[in-house]
Amino acid sequence: MKRRIRRSEQEYLDRCALCKCSENCPDKYGEKITLKSQELTVHYFCLLMSSGVYQRGEENEGIYGFLVDDIKQEVRRSSRLKCAVCKKNGASVGCYVKSCQKKVHFPCGKQHQFIFQFTDLFPSYCKDHSPTQSLPVSACVSEPMSCSVCLDPIEPVLSYSILKCPACHGSWFHRDCVQNQAHSAGMFFFRCTLCNNKDMFQQEMLQMGVHIPERDAAWELEENAYGELLQVYQHCDAKKCLSHSGRTYSSRTGWFQILRCALCGSSGTHRKCGSLKLDETNWACEDCAGSVDGTASLPRHTDSPQPGGQRRSRTSKRSLTLTPRQSPIVCKRPFLLGGSAREILQELASQTSQHQLSMPVVVNGNKVLEAAMELVKRSDFNPSHALAVRFTSSKHSSSPDTCPGNTRHFLRLLVQQLQNTVFEGPDGAKTLTLDARALREDVYFDVGCLLSLSLVHGGPPLGFFSRALYLCLFNFPRDTPLTVEDMGSTVFTDKVKKIQESKSLEELREAMESASEYLEVAGCTRPVESLSDKDTLVKDIVSFHLITRMQLPVQRFCEGLKTLGVFDQVQMFPGAFVGLFCSSHDKLTADTMAALFTVQFSDQEETAGKETAVVTFWRHYLLECEVGRCATSLEDVLIFATSADVVPAVGFSPSPTLSFLHPLDPAGAFPVSQPSSNRLLLPVVPSYQAFKKHMEYAVCQLTVLQII
Repeated sequence: MKRRIRRSEQEYLDRCALCKCSENCPDKYGEKITLKSQELTVHYFCLLMSSGVYQRGEENEGIYGFLVDDIKQEVRRSSRLKCAVCKKNGASVGCYVKSCQKKVHFPCGKQHQFIFQFTDLFPSYCKDHSPTQSLPVSACVSEPMSCSVCLDPIEPVLSYSILKCPACHGSWFHRDCVQNQAHSAGMFFFRCTLCNNKDMFQQEMLQMGVHIPERDAAWELEENAYGELLQVYQHCDAKKCLSHSGRTYSSRTGWFQILRCALCGSSGTHRKCGSLKLDETNWACEDCAGSVDGTASLPRHTDSPQPGGQRRSRTSKRSLTLTPRQSPIVCKRPFLLGGSAREILQELASQTSQHQLSMPVVVNGNKVLEAAMELVKRSDFNPSHALAVRFTSSKHSSSPDTCPGNTRHFLRLLVQQLQNTVFEGPDGAKTLTLDARALREDVYFDVGCLLSLSLVHGGPPLGFFSRALYLCLFNFPRDTPLTVEDMGSTVFTDKVKKIQESKSLEELREAMESASEYLEVAGCTRPVESLSDKDTLVKDIVSFHLITRMQLPVQRFCEGLKTLGVFDQVQMFPGAFVGLFCSSHDKLTADTMAALFTVQFSDQEETAGKETAVVTFWRHYLLECEVGRCATSLEDVLIFATSADVVPAVGFSPSPTLSFLHPLDPAGAFPVSQPSSNRLLLPVVPSYQAFKKHMEYAVCQLTVLQII
């Protein structure tokens, strides 16, 4: 009898007090927590989603801030509520829509398509009121697509169990698959498997009820996760190994000590087998030695002298903008005829094309910003020279150094990474931030220089400047006052708004008192005698915050923008450039994409007739990409053809063209891109289904390689 009582007590303690379920599955229900002293057990997700309990304590109180008394009160409250699914009492989760009376246990809700949002107030929605996804254009999908996570076929109909990426519209997946991906990747690595979008993707998945753990990826939390990094290569790769003890034997010294490649570390040889000297310690394998042949700056790290025999130090680089005769940074032809921003940039770019020399840029993986900063600090840096970009340890390493595709990819990543240097604010409306370290290291100059370099050498439109930043730099629109809203979203901005919104003299003085420290720094501490004094006060505060305080950063940033004459031209034609700096680029459409490419038909009439049908396939494919009925987006296709996801600010040179491939076997006919000439070769195949299949395969292959 006592054993039966103990067993029943243990079973009671083992059950969640809210859902009455004893299952312990952290992925589905969250951590199962038991307070033996209180005889209380709950699933953490049941606690989060319960409608009548909130975290009123500190993190170490109760259960992660949920007080024990509050939890017990919630258990009592829910004990009177019947679950709409199992019809049992204890339904603690209610639909967030006030007019809806549906209440469920958390596990019952998961089984019946409730959506639980793990954000803000942790709302829950029943099947009738849950958020849904939609395509830009509602249409039937021509053929099934596969889940981008598990790769199993799925019917592309949006539902509770089938979701899509909001960024590319081409990535479709099962809810269970993307939830498993989120549990594995964690917050810091969870992103779309096709387009690699993170912010928009995570926000949409949270809204659709996918739980994203706030932790590192599961593979980083495993025991000894990085143990393989401690291993060193220990194998003789010579064609003929002379060691009697085998290729893996390495003596501490002497002829049979294994030397590893000094460049890659992934190849080795015995001194004897590699015909090396006994005292030789540096050795490079054949692959690495061949990759650096002809690039003396890589192994020797020599600096090219400046004209006149003078070298340029890091500190003297900043003075080049003041000496046009010695420096190509300042435009030699500052007065160009007016026109569109693209025409003006093309005129500036014509100066660079006159120079046959190139500046080598070596990028390790995706560390584009580091490579760019090293470039502008080099003593032989000349922005008028073409960029010879070479990616190492990546899929781009096989491309020739001077390939424009490498340069466009480099500039595209550079503009993205520059937004996180000396800028702050929301995407598409960033302004300069005040950073003492950046001032000391003159990063503002470097960033301005790199932005100008990107615009002239074929980088994308910027599109992330706020109107306030553009006004401070170029005084456009003229006579436009700065406002409190231009200060961005900060704690101090809220205090200034309270000053601006004061309805009485007493409120004004209280608001000034709460912001007294900053007012003293800004030199705006003053007595106020009437409510009308607030307008002048707010104007002075805004002026200090955006102009006086930022005077030196703006000055150095403008000096950097003078590279290749960009600043001077924008200052003369600010209206032409405002869209290039401040407005996000127009989204690609099927029509604009088709208009970008000039079709080059064959001379033979019979062959040209087949190619005309392929052009029809091409346009149909672009339409399906636009409405999300393909596994690829229009941006993916443009990257495949030109290595650019948008039309560069200076335009394409040469103009993109379409040509055709006439394969003997249509089953193996795949499109071929030549980014160096902006040329796309389409396979001539008999059906649209074959054309679409081959296009998606080729474009997706490149997309996956860029994610790796």
